[in-house]
Amino acid sequence: MRGLHADTGYLLYRLGLRSGQLFNTSLQESGLRLRHYVLLRYLATSEGALQRELSTRLGYDPSAIVGLVDDLEKLGFAERRPSPDDRRSRIVVLTENGRVFLRDTDEACLRVTNDLLDPLEPAERETLHTLLRRIAESGLD
Repeated sequence: MRGLHADTGYLLYRLGLRSGQLFNTSLQESGLRLRHYVLLRYLATSEGALQRELSTRLGYDPSAIVGLVDDLEKLGFAERRPSPDDRRSRIVVLTENGRVFLRDTDEACLRVTNDLLDPLEPAERETLHTLLRRIAESGLD
């Protein structure tokens, strides 16, 4: 494993897997997964988005977005509305139930992040966040 632990890409991959597992476990009771939470969190920061925009912004396959939005609609957490700019298109918006769900799960998700980053001091956490954000903003958006 030492050879793999010398590879930053592998470590990021493993950290992503571990993070996803922890988030999915914390969301398990709700029946949702991290991908749903990410979509809800994005919708909470916007006035709604076209499904194709969600696909691009979140890096999810367009067909996956359809299923995720379907799931969230069934739960009453999101809804599709006609786009004011193009009547053939639909925008996805967060509902009040979706906002309540996010408020109720934010604390659990914060605990997951804190557990994941427990080995780091507060200043190291901030540095890690800053570096990851720089990487994300330079090519993952």
